[in-house]
Amino acid sequence: MRDFEENTEAEEEQPLSKTKRKAAMQALQDIGEELVQLPANKLEKLDLPDELRKAVEDCRRFNKHGAIRRQLQYIGKLMRGVDEEPIARQLAAWKGESGEEKALLHRIERWRDRLIEDDESVTLFLNEYPHADATQLRQYIRNARFEAANNKPPKSSRAIFKLVREIMEFAGG
Repeated sequence: MRDFEENTEAEEEQPLSKTKRKAAMQALQDIGEELVQLPANKLEKLDLPDELRKAVEDCRRFNKHGAIRRQLQYIGKLMRGVDEEPIARQLAAWKGESGEEKALLHRIERWRDRLIEDDESVTLFLNEYPHADATQLRQYIRNARFEAANNKPPKSSRAIFKLVREIMEFAGG
């Protein structure tokens, strides 16, 4: 048992292998590449250091492959000094990979379906989210019911989903 503990301590003291260091740096560079590909409005929502934000914005302007590659390496280098976990978590949420995001989407879908089905749900929704625009919501619901009755594309249903999502995100979930 003692030999095992000594081996474990010796393994912990050894520096990472070159392969593992490269993989870690590539992971940071991949996050940087995702940042470069984000729309400007989502990039603004992230809490990034000024130097990293400027490097990402610079990379967007480049159109030569070599310049982009070098800039992505530089972004990866800057990412070493940043806690990448919150950034990665937010990127995963935007991609719908997080459990919290999936749960939010399911709640939004349930609200949308309930709102279209009966008028009592509208009252419940407006009680829970008093800042919601009741007139706009009721108009979308009328349109969605009309579209469903006449076998038209669910344009208003999608609009309700978007509106409910905005309302719930504004209220903090």
